[in-house]
Amino acid sequence: RRAINLAVQWDLLEKNPLKNFELFMVDNQIENYLNDEQMARLLAVLREDRNRNVAMILSLLLSTGARLNEVLSATWKNVSIEGRSLKVDAIRSKSKRSRSIPLNDSAMWVIEQLKSKDSSAYLFPSPVLAKQGKDLPYTNITRAWYRIQKKAGIKIRVHDLRHGFASMLVSGGRSLYEVQQILGHSDPKVTMRYAHLSPQAMQEAVNIVGNVVGRRPVGNQVAVAATV
Repeated sequence: RRAINLAVQWDLLEKNPLKNFELFMVDNQIENYLNDEQMARLLAVLREDRNRNVAMILSLLLSTGARLNEVLSATWKNVSIEGRSLKVDAIRSKSKRSRSIPLNDSAMWVIEQLKSKDSSAYLFPSPVLAKQGKDLPYTNITRAWYRIQKKAGIKIRVHDLRHGFASMLVSGGRSLYEVQQILGHSDPKVTMRYAHLSPQAMQEAVNIVGNVVGRRPVGNQVAVAATV
C-alpha cells in the first residue's frame, strides 16, 4: 500500500488500485521482557563493563524508556537538571514532535557521571570520531551490546529495554495514559499492547465500580449482590 501511494504521489499512477482492499490483521508485534534474575545480571554487567560509554547509554535507556536514537543524539543543551528532564527535538522524534522525557533518580545519576559536559555538545560523543577532531555522537552500539548480552546471559533487542521500562510502569500500577505520555506514543493503540501486563491493576480498577454496584436497595434495606 505504501509503495502504490507513493506512485500516486509521484504521478506514476492516477489512483491506487488497491484502495478498497482490507489489510490482513496480523499480530506480529515482538516484545521480550527480562525477568528479575535476568535484569539483575544485566545491571551487574553494566556496573562493571569496561566500555563505560555504552554501559551508561544502556543504563539511561533502562531508566527512561527512551528510544536508542533519542539517547545517542541527546545534547547537553536539552538537559534540564533543575527540571529533571531531557528534551527530544522534533527532528529526532519518531512522531516529528518535540517531547520531554522525565528523568528519575537513576537517570539523573547516569547524567551526573558523564564527563562530556565540558568537552562536547553531546551526552555521548563518539570517541572514535573525537580522535579525528569531530564532535559527533555515537551512531551504533551493536557490537558492544552483543558482547554485553553474552556476558549477562541474555538475548534481547535494545528496543526491548523500552518495552521492559513500560512493563515495569504498568505492573507498578501506572495508567496506560501515563505510560503513553512518558514513552511519547502519538497513538494510544500502541500503548494498549501493555494492558495485559497488569491484571492486578485492572482488577483493582473494576473493583471500584464493583464496590458501588455490589450494593443495591431492596425495599428499605440494602442487599449485597452475589459475587460472580
